[in-house]
Amino acid sequence: MRFVSPNFSDLLEPNIEMKTFPDGDDYVLLPGIKKEDSTLFHRLYPNQDNALIQAVLMLDTLKRAGAPTTFVSPYLPYSRQDKTFKEGEALSAEIVCNILVNAGAKKLVTIDCHFLKKEGTFTYGGLEIENISANKLLIEHAMAKLQKAGEIEVIGPDVGARYLVEEFGGKSMEKKRGEYQEGGEAYRKIESIERTFEVKGKNILILDDMISTGGTMIKAVENVKKGGAEKVFCAATHGFFLKNSLEKLKGVCNGVFVTNSIPSKASEVSIAPLIEKYF
Repeated sequence: MRFVSPNFSDLLEPNIEMKTFPDGDDYVLLPGIKKEDSTLFHRLYPNQDNALIQAVLMLDTLKRAGAPTTFVSPYLPYSRQDKTFKEGEALSAEIVCNILVNAGAKKLVTIDCHFLKKEGTFTYGGLEIENISANKLLIEHAMAKLQKAGEIEVIGPDVGARYLVEEFGGKSMEKKRGEYQEGGEAYRKIESIERTFEVKGKNILILDDMISTGGTMIKAVENVKKGGAEKVFCAATHGFFLKNSLEKLKGVCNGVFVTNSIPSKASEVSIAPLIEKYF
């Protein structure tokens, strides 16, 4: 059976009823539930904390009905917190995966999971994860944009993005971050982005798995433009575009685009071909 959350309505027709109680609690109803293999389509971002609770309610309901469930969710929140650096820090990525598998997910299908760094099927936090990459779709889209402007060279803004670009002959820059800043926001300032290869006269696509506040991308654009790049495009699988970063990026490069894993004004590439086998 296929169950589709309202927040997946841009790709599939929703059939799950969701409401909110007066106190803010979630109400979910999965109609026609049966004791058979099922697939649940539900985004976990934006409003990730609320979306996670909704996922737990739906997965547990399916588990109680005896319906083993493949959970399709394009972006996995808390995936940047798969390591701890100080005593007492939460290992959030593992905790979230524990929650999902205990709620009833037999497998998570996601796209460019931040801590996996390659395509394939893995087990993390007790959860089987099928990680699919959108890199080919994004690169093809960039090439279509530059059809009349010659070839494009794909590069990663840091070594974490290497897996997205290396199979296409791309190279990666190196990013150095500082310590977490004081205050209520967990943010490590980018101290520098360094490059050891030439970009002069080339059309460049800077490709990453996510654009959050845009700090990494902006510094990467500045670096390659200083190196003499001709045209510069920025792309990512997941676009958060916090702190007006989309407008900032548009102001420094020739174009910005992402997939609709998280729908936004910059979502020019559909993830449908990546997950259609589960439709």
